[in-house]
Amino acid sequence: MRVLCAFPEAMPSSNSRPPACLAPVALFLALLLHLSLSSQAGDRRPLPVDRAPGLKEKTLILLDVSTKNPVRTVNENFLSLQLDPSIIHDGWLDFLSSKRLVTLARGLSPAFLRFGGKRTDFLQFQNLRNPAKSRGGPGPDYYLKNYEDEPNNYRTMHGRAVNGSQLGKDYIQLKSLLQPIRIYSRASLYGPNIGRPRKNVITLLDGFMKVAGNTVDAVTWQHCYIDGRVVKVMDFLKTRLLDTLSDQIRKIQKVVNTYTPGKKIWLEGVVTTSAGGTNNLSDSYAAGFLWLNTLGMLANQGIDVVIRHSFFDHGYNHLVDQNFNPLPDYWLSLLYKRLIGPKVLAVHVAGLQRKPRPGRVIRDKLRIYAHCTNHHNHNYVRGSITLFIINLHRSRKKIKLAGTLRDKLVHQYLLQPYGQEGLKSKSVQLNGQPLVMVDDGTPPRTEAPRPLRVGRTLVIPPVTMGFMWSRMSTALACRYR
Repeated sequence: MRVLCAFPEAMPSSNSRPPACLAPVALFLALLLHLSLSSQAGDRRPLPVDRAPGLKEKTLILLDVSTKNPVRTVNENFLSLQLDPSIIHDGWLDFLSSKRLVTLARGLSPAFLRFGGKRTDFLQFQNLRNPAKSRGGPGPDYYLKNYEDEPNNYRTMHGRAVNGSQLGKDYIQLKSLLQPIRIYSRASLYGPNIGRPRKNVITLLDGFMKVAGNTVDAVTWQHCYIDGRVVKVMDFLKTRLLDTLSDQIRKIQKVVNTYTPGKKIWLEGVVTTSAGGTNNLSDSYAAGFLWLNTLGMLANQGIDVVIRHSFFDHGYNHLVDQNFNPLPDYWLSLLYKRLIGPKVLAVHVAGLQRKPRPGRVIRDKLRIYAHCTNHHNHNYVRGSITLFIINLHRSRKKIKLAGTLRDKLVHQYLLQPYGQEGLKSKSVQLNGQPLVMVDDGTPPRTEAPRPLRVGRTLVIPPVTMGFMWSRMSTALACRYR
């Protein structure tokens, strides 16, 4: 410890002055005294100097998690998948029997599989033994065909518009036609699958919920982050882009809770970029920041299911490419499935700064989410928790586990780009080891955590994503399903 003391000088009388020769002596004695005191204290560090006004000290993040009760519980199939009907049109349907593709799909189970997309609007359904036809009216196929995807865009695609009330009446009619048919009698109905909630779309949703809010099992909508024709790699690191989803969630929830409080909401189709995506961007490591933040934000705000468009498809927004190779978002999804459970926990963070400012202690470029660990993961004891962290800063960030997390064993899973392409890489490494499939029939392996010493500060490299498992058999929220 260094103690700095100030000694007041004796004020000389107005008519007395020290000899000029004493000034160098006084300076020499002061310097000798300082060296003597420093030597006795064993301090060899330089004297503190004032920092430049614009220079900031690094922040140490203190992190704790509330483990008594979950703040949300989402569906067991929270992360689900979509296949576009274009695979039929393009003659790719036979590829779905590929052993390698089936192995990759099995790694992301359990999940819902949605068969839909823009080309669904133009599919023709063949009537086979349709009881509704004998009653002289249109059968379920009519309503299935006409209201499949983004009804707010019908004017553009079909030259005719539909309002929310009429759409709601058609859903009620469809439900009544399905119930007498044995194989559909217990089928669930989801809709209206609107697009981005702009003013006209919210008006459509409002009319639909007023009429058919109690008819659907979950309310659905779709989201696209960015125009794929103008996207750049740095766009995926913009916090303003990441936060556009949060505002949409609040708009959807406001309408839904007005008419059917507590009704489940699904994001039934999410892509990072439109227009089929952009090669070396939508399918790169950089796109993973949007995807992982989407998973964290949706669960944290109570969205029950998110369906990723697409598992396997043409374009560049998919998880598996046309050669059946898993892309970075696939490995991210695989780790999420294996480590993250449906119970969402509250995260508490604080930053130690020299001059902390209210509301700016921890910036939005460091995002931390917490869940109970997946109870199907037999490698970890029940009652443990898993964090996933996104660091968008260009510098590493240090996180000190506090409170309930203090002095707990931690397993680290750091996902970083592999190869010379950097953020544009289509390959990833886990804790320094490249992730690849062993063979076509063996599920992909990710069991390579890096155990960290108890009490060690977590260090998150710049522009990196990672999962952190913490052993906590005492986490009450996570001990029971």
